[in-house]
Amino acid sequence: VHVVESGGGEVQAGGPRSLTCTAPGLTSVDYVIGWFRHAPGRKREAVSCISYTGGNTWSDDSVKGRFIISRDNAKNTLYMQMNSMKPEDTAMYYCAATRSGPIWRGCREYKFWGQGTQVIVSS
Repeated sequence: VHVVESGGGEVQAGGPRSLTCTAPGLTSVDYVIGWFRHAPGRKREAVSCISYTGGNTWSDDSVKGRFIISRDNAKNTLYMQMNSMKPEDTAMYYCAATRSGPIWRGCREYKFWGQGTQVIVSS
């Protein structure tokens, strides 16, 4: 399954940036999808994830109120609107997906990963 991120780049602190992820190989199944990030010297962390219907979402406390996750299943596309960005948001951002299970499990156990898109927030 191919997962592709786009939208990375440099942004000034306090500004917005939008990321997009497409997962064309998952057109025939229900899947959960989300964003993760990996900054130098830090462990990879989950940022925000969303269920297939969008009825369940999870976001890390560090981005709550600033980042908005959404998806358009007709387009097999995931979005993340990042607002009020901070230098500590600088990281490689990865999109990941996996088939939905019987229960919502947030950002755990994702199987299909993209190559990442770099976001740099300058102060």
